[in-house]
Amino acid sequence: MRKLFGTDGIRGRANQFPILPEIILKVGQALGYILTQKSAKNKKQMVLIGKDTRLSGYMLEQALASGLNSMGVWVQLTGPLPTPGIGFLAQNMRTDAGVIISASHNLYQDNGIKIFGADGFKISDEMQQQIEEFVWSDSLQPVSEVGRTRRIDDAAGRYIVFVKRTFPPQLSLDGLKLVLDCANGAAYRVAPAIFEELGAELIVIGNEPNGYNINKDCGATVPKNIQKAVLEHQAHAGISLDGDGDRIVMVDEKGSILNGDHILGLSALYLKKTRSIKKVVSTHMANTGLEKLLSKNGIELVRVDVGDRNIMKHMLSEKIILGGEPSGHIIFSEHSCTGDACIAALNVLAVMISENKKLSDLIEEIEDVPQIVDQVPIKKRVPIEELPGYSSLASRLNERLEDKGRFHIRFSGTEPLARVMVEGEDEKTIHACAEEITHFLQSHLN
Repeated sequence: MRKLFGTDGIRGRANQFPILPEIILKVGQALGYILTQKSAKNKKQMVLIGKDTRLSGYMLEQALASGLNSMGVWVQLTGPLPTPGIGFLAQNMRTDAGVIISASHNLYQDNGIKIFGADGFKISDEMQQQIEEFVWSDSLQPVSEVGRTRRIDDAAGRYIVFVKRTFPPQLSLDGLKLVLDCANGAAYRVAPAIFEELGAELIVIGNEPNGYNINKDCGATVPKNIQKAVLEHQAHAGISLDGDGDRIVMVDEKGSILNGDHILGLSALYLKKTRSIKKVVSTHMANTGLEKLLSKNGIELVRVDVGDRNIMKHMLSEKIILGGEPSGHIIFSEHSCTGDACIAALNVLAVMISENKKLSDLIEEIEDVPQIVDQVPIKKRVPIEELPGYSSLASRLNERLEDKGRFHIRFSGTEPLARVMVEGEDEKTIHACAEEITHFLQSHLN
């Protein structure tokens, strides 16, 4: 059985495994069948569908809605809305599920979907597996009752109000000049409204989507745009979102980039002061510099596997209120069930205002340990530990890095890539180690 779900929902690539309408229709049927089987008899099932701005969203939206309708499920369409907005609205509007059609930070040629349950959290591994089994078994048949689809007009407004309420009511963004890059994506309307309605003077870029330009030379994957704009406009900070609005990169007033580690660090220090937090959750990719900073301030960094679902799962089990990863997925569990770039940005701005400090001053304590993150194209996936020669490779690398560095290898959940991270105090050594790992993977996985 071909695997549909990765670490971040179903993701298709135009040149590898395109997400075709017939597959999405079957996903809709499978989801609809599971929901109707779990529900009380005669209860009308409702699913919310949102999307980002890529051209294929129109096609997949209709295919998904048709699949759900054929199983008797009613559908509400929100139009473009950030991924965290769908998680929020699924719960807020008391629907049975929410689906976002998006390939996140990928370019327009790719697409995918992420599914949220009625509680606003991404669905479980077990439910993902159920959907996969139904899709590939081709055993589902339309039912006698056909659902209906309609568009709703107030979804964006509901999300804007929700995000604004996460900002302390006694504070205002009056007097702050901000640069906002919306990546020509799902947040191109809601994000400017959020910051402007809270009082900020805003310079907005990346807010003219045309179906083809999502994430193209803009957004969180290309932060040079807000670096340039912040310096040009002498802004207090820059905020760069990705295509579906769940990850963030920021820039301080000097043009320096803040990634997810930096945002986690300054947020954790403030929460330690105001809430006495003891733990923060991140992944194995988090920089050791973050771990040292938190430890110095009496906060434990808990590392889990990559993916915001893994982070959220641990946050819930341990009742931890802050988590995230270097890529910019930042989760404040008291506000959101997944990463939310706008909420993360508002939190940073609230710290700036409350502490009466510039953003550059807030990250002075954060010192990154030299780190390399490489991507290695691969043609097959075999557990790394099972590859011939891996054990001796790991021994050599650990000996060279000693106790002053580490390495981590993982497969991408969305692309035919292996991601290699090497970290240590000596840059020459970590470069050499990264090259050795890359050569090893290329020779064994291609």
